[in-house]
Amino acid sequence: MHGRLKVRTSAEEAARKQKEREQKAKAFRAGMGRILMKKVTDELDDEMMQLTGKILSANPDVATLWNLRRRCILKVAETEPENQKQFDDDLRFTEMCLQVNPKSYCAWHHRCWCLENCPSPDWQKEVDLCTKYLKLDERNFHCWDYRRYVTEKAAVPPSKELEFCTEKIHNNFSNYSSWHYRSKLLPILYPNKEDPSRPISEEKLLEELELVLTAAFTDPNDSSAWFYQRWLLGYSRPELDVAAFRLDVGRKLAVISFTRPVNLRNEKTKLHFDFGEELGDGKKWKPASSEDSYSVTWLNDDFEFVLPDQATYSMTFTDEDGKSYTLDAQKLDQSTLIAIKKPKCGYEFGSAVLEVLKAQLANCEHLLEYEPDSKWTLLTAALLMKAIDRSGNHAKILQNLDKLQTVDPMRKGYYQDMSNKWSMEIRLERWLDGEKPSEKLDLSELHLNRLAYEQYLAVADEIDLTGNELLEGSLVKFCHFVFCRKLTMTKKEGLLSEAAEAKVKQICVSLDELKLVE
Repeated sequence: MHGRLKVRTSAEEAARKQKEREQKAKAFRAGMGRILMKKVTDELDDEMMQLTGKILSANPDVATLWNLRRRCILKVAETEPENQKQFDDDLRFTEMCLQVNPKSYCAWHHRCWCLENCPSPDWQKEVDLCTKYLKLDERNFHCWDYRRYVTEKAAVPPSKELEFCTEKIHNNFSNYSSWHYRSKLLPILYPNKEDPSRPISEEKLLEELELVLTAAFTDPNDSSAWFYQRWLLGYSRPELDVAAFRLDVGRKLAVISFTRPVNLRNEKTKLHFDFGEELGDGKKWKPASSEDSYSVTWLNDDFEFVLPDQATYSMTFTDEDGKSYTLDAQKLDQSTLIAIKKPKCGYEFGSAVLEVLKAQLANCEHLLEYEPDSKWTLLTAALLMKAIDRSGNHAKILQNLDKLQTVDPMRKGYYQDMSNKWSMEIRLERWLDGEKPSEKLDLSELHLNRLAYEQYLAVADEIDLTGNELLEGSLVKFCHFVFCRKLTMTKKEGLLSEAAEAKVKQICVSLDELKLVE
């Protein structure tokens, strides 16, 4: 038996690990107890630094201890304002902690604090440190965030950072952070001067589409390049803007809706007409859902106002940051104003870009012949078809989304929501192209199970939802139907109970008629 390594039994190993945990917990409690005693007596001395350092070197995610270290450092800085050593020591200490946990929020934050407060920060050294760390782990998003911060401080040219991103992407296409950083740099280096609403120029867009195609088809199952392509095609989150506005002076009712939730009760937001008249007291505006402080739809049911005699009326909303958004409203009659801005459903591309998109779609369809269940290829094909001709390709787009629900069942609801949204976009465009968009909005036979773009539905007089498969949970969105007088729905077993019917009548503030058809 001599010379043989003794292998512990599972029971012995479990007992040993339990004993180690107990010893560590005992040491942690003793250390924290001593630290808290010193905190009460405000003993911000070397011992406090040693005690906090001992615990943080094993577990760098105790935010309280980092706060105490900052207090200790600031106490020294009060008497020695030019003392760089204290900050340099803690910068080295954070490096050690990051070796324990490279994704420690607390350690990265403390490093930023040290640099912001020290007498002589070396920002270029931090850039070089990021380069070193990203060689060890090129997908550490904490380090990527920190790099964006320090390169700005070090005044590193965006062109140089773009070269760094390109190098990292070529090393590994599956690098979400690098693709994301690229999307921040390109609008700075290659802005679209002809259309400021577009992030980059057409020429650069063509190059980026080629790059993303190479990345996507190198590994079709990796999602990072597909997500970047969605940004290129304009499918990112919509920018804040006023979506619609309607005012009925006779009924003392007004509604305003936005592309993203806002808080009209915030003291910094403003809402007024071009002739200086305020649109009521902010406290009188109510979110469509009374439970929310932020909402896409706001209504005022005690709106006393006299319209001056003019053809158009300019309404301006100023957000919390002081940025203004204007919408021109037209007079329907002596007491009614209405304005609707068409929803942004992606970008309108030039002929050169469209040819590239068509070529990429052909490549996707070719790949699907070999990998028919590739979810990212199916989804990207749908996105490309929508970018090329969303109306003409709509039926085929829906086929892809239906197949995705089978191929990727865990995200079935996501694909259903996308199908709902894109189907509603087509109908909304037709409705808004009509002569009187405030009148009947036909959303029938779209097979919707949830509603999207509810902020645009706020100004419609009549809404037809027959032939859909709305889930009962969708009824909460009916509170956005502020001006809807007539609502038509298909009554199916289990969909609209008597309680649900009563709820619809209660939350639709203008509803005169709820028509249920079999």
